[in-house]
Amino acid sequence: MTESKVQSPIEDFDWDAYEKGSTVQEKSREELTQTYDESLRTAKDNEVVTGTVKSISKREVRVDIGMKSDAIIPISEFRYNPDLKVGDEVEVFIESLEDKNGQLKLSHKKACQTRSWDRVNQAMENDEVIKGYVKSRTKGGMIVDVFGIEAFLPGSQIDVRPIRDYDVFVDKTMEFKVVKINQEYKNVVVSHKALIEAELEQQKKEIISKLEKGQVLEGKVKNITPYGVFVDLGGVDGLVHITDLSWGRVSDPKEVVQLDQDIKVVILDFDDEKKRIALGLKQLQPHPWDGLDADLKVGDKVHGKVVVMTDYGAFVEVQPGVEGLIHVSEMSWSQHLRSAQDFMKVGEEVDAVILTLDRDDRKMSLGLKQLKKDPWENIEEKYAIGSRHTAKVRNFTNFGVFVEIEEGVDGLIHISDLSWTKKIKHPSEFTQVGNDIEVQVLEIDKDNRRLSLGHKQLEENPWNVFETIFTVGSVQEGRVIEASDRGAVVQLEYGVEGFVPPKHMVKEDGSALKVDEKVPLKVIEFNKDSKRIILSHTRLNDEVKPEPRAKAPRKSAKKEKEEEQAAAAAQVEKTTLGDLGALQALKEQMQKEEKKG
Repeated sequence: MTESKVQSPIEDFDWDAYEKGSTVQEKSREELTQTYDESLRTAKDNEVVTGTVKSISKREVRVDIGMKSDAIIPISEFRYNPDLKVGDEVEVFIESLEDKNGQLKLSHKKACQTRSWDRVNQAMENDEVIKGYVKSRTKGGMIVDVFGIEAFLPGSQIDVRPIRDYDVFVDKTMEFKVVKINQEYKNVVVSHKALIEAELEQQKKEIISKLEKGQVLEGKVKNITPYGVFVDLGGVDGLVHITDLSWGRVSDPKEVVQLDQDIKVVILDFDDEKKRIALGLKQLQPHPWDGLDADLKVGDKVHGKVVVMTDYGAFVEVQPGVEGLIHVSEMSWSQHLRSAQDFMKVGEEVDAVILTLDRDDRKMSLGLKQLKKDPWENIEEKYAIGSRHTAKVRNFTNFGVFVEIEEGVDGLIHISDLSWTKKIKHPSEFTQVGNDIEVQVLEIDKDNRRLSLGHKQLEENPWNVFETIFTVGSVQEGRVIEASDRGAVVQLEYGVEGFVPPKHMVKEDGSALKVDEKVPLKVIEFNKDSKRIILSHTRLNDEVKPEPRAKAPRKSAKKEKEEEQAAAAAQVEKTTLGDLGALQALKEQMQKEEKKG
């Protein structure tokens, strides 16, 4: 028989509770409750915690985070993880410990977003290099997926070189640095260029430390602008100015180089910190002036193309890189300086004569007019004194009219040589710019290349005839054309003007002469040399009966014959002599009186 072991009784056993059906003491119940509560995870809203997948169905995933109940999460939030299985641990975001139905509400998607935002901020704080997936293009840059967040990659931050085709980066995984975060709008900006710059910075320091003027380097055309070309020298950029691309004139740098082209350049200059590097391309080629024909000299004729036009002249390229200037004064023998554009245009091919040639300073001046004969060489023969010509009015001055008889031959008509009789205050009263005018050569100034011309000299001086008509004491009829306190100007026969002083303007009734009034007037002074006729109306009022015009005293037959010939030969221009028929009638009357005598 087996001996049974005797158990010692529990000293603090509660027999009363046992009799009532309870086998657990009150103190032990509290401890068990506490232990159970502690076994449940303490959590709060808007917190990210780790849970365990309990079950997976077609529509939902049941997750246990150690709370009294599990939470149901739509399976769509796990679409990025097709291998999800029961027992996997996942991060979830507690949206609510107890919703309106008393259920725990979790979100895996928000947990990922929260963790990603924290991760992005941490990457920027620690200046970390992170990886991202380039999803697509957008205006001004690219959209990059970083930790599940869509970040913006500006086009200027893709590479140190300008990017012309963004599409080549789409669907690529690249390394980035977070350069900017907008906490309010949850915007993130990343840069790939920052990584490259950091790598190139060391290379740049090494390159810069070895730079020397005159050094020839190889580089790649990085960017082309209207003013020059930027060349990448291996992490350091230099500029080839448009004037240093070619010895010839360049209107567009694209005529010489292309993007991404490998070229050799020479270092021309750089600043003290070597941040600005001036490069040259043409300096690696022989200067065109060194290849200029050694036999070329002043006076030789050359052929070239106009490459640049200015107001003062034209630059003509006689061979690539060798130019000469044709000043506007060397384009025509005319003394009237005009704009060079009046003679030629860019792209036009011209012949010219070398006027100066400086091979040391590499300068050349050319002339166009020298291909034509100088009209002043035989000026005395072609435009002899007394010869008559047709000229064109070029411009006015207060003292006369400048005209051009032919290109290079100019002359001046003094205002006093425009008309025998008409008083002209300004040449514009007589003619207009651009009009043709008949002239007679009066003087030749070959040294100053100027002619003195006259217009009135084309006709005989009518004052020789007027001397016999407007004799002192004779009575003439005139029409007042001007009247003022200083006197009156009257129009007489044959278009001649006379002057009535103020004291001689008084009529019989005491009033003064008025404009457009026709009145008889007595000649009180006649001066042929100064072409002046002084008249008086008052003198007629002082006489009881106006005397008829006195006949001219009988002259000798010789004198009368000379006057007749002068009157017959007089050919006075219409603008100054008025009615030529009246002069002819006067001549016939004098001939009748001669016969009667």
